[in-house]
Amino acid sequence: MAVASSVRVPYVAYLRVYEPLAAFPEPERSYWARYAERDETPTALDEQRRALADLLPTPPVPVPVHESGDAFVAEVDGAVCVCPWRTRLRGWQALAALEELLPAAVLDAALPPVVRRQAATDYERWRERHPDARPWIRAATWHVPVRWFVLFDDAEREYTKGDGAPVLRYRTPMAQARRRVARGLRTLRDALEEGPLIDGLVDVGRWLEEFHPRSLVELDYGGLVHAVPEGRLAGDRSAAEVAEGLAALREGDGERAGAAYEKLSRRWRLVRERQFSS
Repeated sequence: MAVASSVRVPYVAYLRVYEPLAAFPEPERSYWARYAERDETPTALDEQRRALADLLPTPPVPVPVHESGDAFVAEVDGAVCVCPWRTRLRGWQALAALEELLPAAVLDAALPPVVRRQAATDYERWRERHPDARPWIRAATWHVPVRWFVLFDDAEREYTKGDGAPVLRYRTPMAQARRRVARGLRTLRDALEEGPLIDGLVDVGRWLEEFHPRSLVELDYGGLVHAVPEGRLAGDRSAAEVAEGLAALREGDGERAGAAYEKLSRRWRLVRERQFSS
């Protein structure tokens, strides 16, 4: 059951995959079927609140001791689909990434080396028993990676103000997402040299191949809606700008492609700069 909280979701966007129940082996399939029948299921805010609570003890608990039994639930063409949180797995992966994002002194103060070493050891042992495990959720802080927008069309954009925080998200069938990745890669490889953008899209494409072909793919701006003024959020058409840039590249119009990319870069540069404001 969702619980009210004053905790604001940090400035994180999410790429999620919801798989149909048929994708899960028993007894997990039956577990998720019962889970989806609940009157209420936890929200992204509930997930974040639980993660933050684990950082309060001394020493902090950067990775949950037990894997989460929660998931996000969606209905696709009358079929129930679930996106397991897999908070423990994602915690291990996020912890490894922190060493590249934060200065050593800051990281040591927040998460002592002994805590990180123990978490790394636990992860190695767990990976030996679960070599094929992968998360259903990817996250990005203070921005939405350009490569994520390749998966979606502007017509799939959903923007609602609601009574509380606004919601901005895209949802598309897995088959569409895979086709767009393949087409985007062909375009980029014909027009550009190998680089981070192509490598990142290849990585996303490989990740999508791990899931059931009838899954649902979702891009959720999550807590980023708090970092963007309402007017800019309502006018954000990032997926359309990415599609425009790719279309221009296919037509050999470098000037138009550059203009679309500059517009997109300017929007997200303004968002990322806010993390350094007081």
